[in-house]
Amino acid sequence: MKNRLPVEFLYQALALVLSIIVVHSVYVTVIRPNADAILEEQARLQAEDPDYVPERSVYVLIRDLEQESCFVLMLWALALMGYKSYQMNSERKLLQQNLVAVPAGTSILPEDTRELTRPIQALDEQSQDLLVPRTLISALQRFHSTKNIQDVSTTVRSVCEAESERPLQTPRVVTKARPEPPAAGPTRHTF
Repeated sequence: MKNRLPVEFLYQALALVLSIIVVHSVYVTVIRPNADAILEEQARLQAEDPDYVPERSVYVLIRDLEQESCFVLMLWALALMGYKSYQMNSERKLLQQNLVAVPAGTSILPEDTRELTRPIQALDEQSQDLLVPRTLISALQRFHSTKNIQDVSTTVRSVCEAESERPLQTPRVVTKARPEPPAAGPTRHTF
């Protein structure tokens, strides 16, 4: 068994940490100081003129922790979508290659499967981890061991179904962790 670093997990963790650092630094240096200055100015103007109606400011609307966490999750989700797009492009490029060189109209026998898996196993490790090579190797190995096309079909279906469920796990977590949007209406701040 190969002992490799889980690249996707490390990417996700690093993307989350970087999202937190970037968003929090923007909040600390730009958004909260501007929001505090605007709130102080509005409080001063309301003290001078009781009929003064404060205008809403974007800085004041997004200054709370809930909105900050939404921006963190948004950046993290964008980073995850970028990684998935990179993986999809790699898969698409691999689909253009002829991994199993069998002329059209030729039947594959169970004895031929070891020879057909060699070019796939010769791919670099990163390419071997993609869906197409994993599915082809699993199908050819199943055909070699069982000599049954129905078992090959079941194997291919199970590998593809397992892969189709995997990318949905992180976005589900992101959408469930999202706080509720702020209520429309007057701000929660008292002067």
